[in-house]
Amino acid sequence: MADTYDPSMEEILASIKKVIAEDVPPPVPRNRGGRAADAEDEGEDDVLELNQPVITGEPMLSESAAQSSRQALAALSEVSQQNPLAAAGEGPLEAVVREMLRPLLKQWLDERLPDMVEELVRREIARITGRDL
Repeated sequence: MADTYDPSMEEILASIKKVIAEDVPPPVPRNRGGRAADAEDEGEDDVLELNQPVITGEPMLSESAAQSSRQALAALSEVSQQNPLAAAGEGPLEAVVREMLRPLLKQWLDERLPDMVEELVRREIARITGRDL
């Protein structure tokens, strides 16, 4: 059996959280008035601020589609609040990732655990008896 390192589920989740945290854009610089700094203020390119709705012509989404989306998001919010994993400090993303990783972890354990246990038992027997098997 080769000595390979396979990360634990906690290490995988920590790595995913780190990548997600790195993808979060930096905050928009603000000037003294509390508004976003102009390109002239910071010497940067123009930045489109999305803090006000842009209304040009017909809406991009029908009212029925918007209402349906709001209801679905409200249902998700309610479920995440009732989820015991969320109450333990685990957010919805972690719960989804954990559920996605569960079949992969099961497969990994099914493939590797018997050999790992056999190797560890063989080493322990060899240690106890003082002879290699």
